[in-house]
Amino acid sequence: MKFPGQRKSKHYFPTHARDPLINQMKETPKLFRPIIVGVGQTIVDIEARVSDEFLAKYDLSKGHSLVLEESKADALYKELVESGLITHQYPGDTIGNTLHNYSVLADSKSVLLGVMSRNIEVGSFAYRYLCRTSSRMNLNHLQTVEGSIGRCYTLISDDGERTFAINEGEMNNLRPDSIPEDVFEKASALVVSSYLMRGKPEDPMPKAVARAIEIAKENNVPVVLTLGTKWVIEGNAEWWQDYIKENISIVAMNEEEGQALTGEKDPLLAADKALEWVDLVLCTAGPVGLYMAGYTDETAKRETELPLLPGNIPEFNKYEFSRAMRKDDCNNPVKVYSHIGPYLGGPLEIKNTNGAGDAALSALLHDMAANSHHHMNVPNSSKHDQPYMTYSSLSQICKYANRVSYEVLTQHSPRLGRALPEREDSLEEAYWDR
Repeated sequence: MKFPGQRKSKHYFPTHARDPLINQMKETPKLFRPIIVGVGQTIVDIEARVSDEFLAKYDLSKGHSLVLEESKADALYKELVESGLITHQYPGDTIGNTLHNYSVLADSKSVLLGVMSRNIEVGSFAYRYLCRTSSRMNLNHLQTVEGSIGRCYTLISDDGERTFAINEGEMNNLRPDSIPEDVFEKASALVVSSYLMRGKPEDPMPKAVARAIEIAKENNVPVVLTLGTKWVIEGNAEWWQDYIKENISIVAMNEEEGQALTGEKDPLLAADKALEWVDLVLCTAGPVGLYMAGYTDETAKRETELPLLPGNIPEFNKYEFSRAMRKDDCNNPVKVYSHIGPYLGGPLEIKNTNGAGDAALSALLHDMAANSHHHMNVPNSSKHDQPYMTYSSLSQICKYANRVSYEVLTQHSPRLGRALPEREDSLEEAYWDR
């Protein structure tokens, strides 16, 4: 487990003075290594530049998103490959992206529960999905299917217009009996998406999600929901509010999804409203930055040393140096909030926005896993005088999540190719002190 931020270690004895014979006799205890579990839709994002004639050939409406049936999706992909039109081909899915980024940041294991084609050809999109996924992600529990995984084609015309063609393949056919119970024993969080509830009535995916949440609750594992897109929430907000209140501990969203869920346009008020149903909220707000809202106990709150910020909740960041707790674990719960503007004002050129929210969530999951790791291995530490959910304060997590999001915005892939630069590992160096 690589901790979020460079933590200065202290040696309480001269290591060279230890008796080598005694060292051999003492068995080094095995460290507890937490994991993050996610239920996702295995899908590949394929970007290509095509002509208007190409779109017409496959009956695609320019500028719109359409669903392709299997044979037409196969024919389209074959022509894209043979004509050399594909510019980018990356694994997709908000859960897969989040787990991959977590494993890259933390250098630690995660477990993806989903489906994968039984027969995979070298160079195929399923093959590329596996090749571009972190080796730290455990894919051994994927349920095999006879058909293909999902595909999302982004077809860019000469005038820059984007047309989307989607074939879900077998990605929603994860069965409840394919959810293993043992992976939750060391889990620090279960991550699910609103996308998993959208599909055909006969799809088993919602039942698989319900089974995963049931096991997580039995093991006291926090359940994290990423809202995915406002289109899933709009018109069904009341159902989602009840679902979140019943099943979810942490919600991750952007400002549009927050408004669809809560009716509040201001991301701070949307995050505050969501605290009626969950214990912790992460809300990205594009050029406005990033918000967090949660609970801590009255005795554990810590005042910020940074300037107090104005907003619809005056001086809302007063206790942003506090660490998040579940509301039920607080004797006297106090709401705490934090905010940060875009890192360096945002990238000069944004190449991809799809994975920014997933990247921010992966940073939060890293901090939660670090807390579990430290609590299990150093249980008597003063860091654990309360049953905290996070290792760091809301303020520090905002900074970390913000930095990871920036890294994704500057590249085409929604998945990190490497961890953050070593010189920025300390959250108090460079940018943080500006």
